[in-house]
Amino acid sequence: MADHLEASVTLPSDPASVAAARAYVVGTLAEWGLPAGTEVSDTIRLIISELATNAVQHTFGQSPTFTVDLALDRDERLRIGVTDSHPRFPRRLPAAVQQDNGRGLVIIRWLTAECGGRFRIRPTREGGKTISIELPWAIPAQPVTTAVQREP
Repeated sequence: MADHLEASVTLPSDPASVAAARAYVVGTLAEWGLPAGTEVSDTIRLIISELATNAVQHTFGQSPTFTVDLALDRDERLRIGVTDSHPRFPRRLPAAVQQDNGRGLVIIRWLTAECGGRFRIRPTREGGKTISIELPWAIPAQPVTTAVQREP
């Protein structure tokens, strides 16, 4: 594989874009060698769902689009970031509010740490923010399908 791979998609801040972001990420990772349906792929699918949902729900119409960026460096580190143009950084909600929602970033942080990765939030030059994760790139071993014949 190449030393560095990148992919990016910009989507409208609309609830339907969450599924599109998920499909884009899972499809891109499959092209890069991570099959869909693996535990790692499913974890990344959940993370991108949470990131995209936050970009749609919590920008209050101030970010008409969001961008999903993926980068794979030397088959070692995978970076996924979601950027929107809303200037406010996410903040932890009180426990009473979190009963029905507000746990997305907690889930993302936990899943990222569980995979040995890092979580970051940083401002963009344009005044928005990027929420990103970095994970070790670990493609599951493919099963060996060598047939062994035994004599009776």
